[in-house]
Amino acid sequence: MQSLQTHDIVSYSRAAAIHCGRTTLVGELTVPPDPGGIIVFAHGSGSSRLSARNLAIAESFTRQGFATLLLDLLTRDEEVSDRHARDRHFDIELLAGRLVAIVDWIARQPELASVPVGLFGASTGAAAALVASTRLRNVAAIVSRGGSVDLAGDSLPDVTSPTLLIVGDRDGEVLELNHRAMKRMRTTTAIHVVPNAGHLFDQIGALREVTNVAAMWFRKQFESARWRSQHADLFD
Repeated sequence: MQSLQTHDIVSYSRAAAIHCGRTTLVGELTVPPDPGGIIVFAHGSGSSRLSARNLAIAESFTRQGFATLLLDLLTRDEEVSDRHARDRHFDIELLAGRLVAIVDWIARQPELASVPVGLFGASTGAAAALVASTRLRNVAAIVSRGGSVDLAGDSLPDVTSPTLLIVGDRDGEVLELNHRAMKRMRTTTAIHVVPNAGHLFDQIGALREVTNVAAMWFRKQFESARWRSQHADLFD
């Protein structure tokens, strides 16, 4: 276990090995003192848990008091081993099933068992997060960053986790697909359009806005989930 200091917040990081059927996914779990929730990253093709973008967002979340779990939903062998590797990135059922296993793993960790869980998805990972949430009872919030949420298909009306869709205003096709998906959703849903931003949010200040807006959504929904948990007798 390795200590990590982020300004005045002292956290610990450790490797996480999570079994998903016959597959083992390896990631990095970072936990600040008294975390307000844990945010699981679910990215799609063309990214990884080690990308500068994901690492920067995760560090910002940690500074704001959230635990993070960074991992790839496909193993390295699955990424490069055969001609079906690309297809796996669009196998939403496969990716969603692994996210379910990951959230179940979190619930078995003593330091995280009572912490609200959020899913932070991008590209096909966002669709997988939406589908996975329909099979879980403890996903307090979802944030999609430029996500292919339309690929969640018929699961969209069944999503109950409050969901924020973040899209760049220059990402026209994805923006339109997000608006269409939002109309099919019945849960609390909002869309945030980042001005002058494209699909990768690599314009100056765009990624910072994504991170801050996502953190505000997670904090609000995590606090709401904690309140409901503490007052569960009111909902019996």
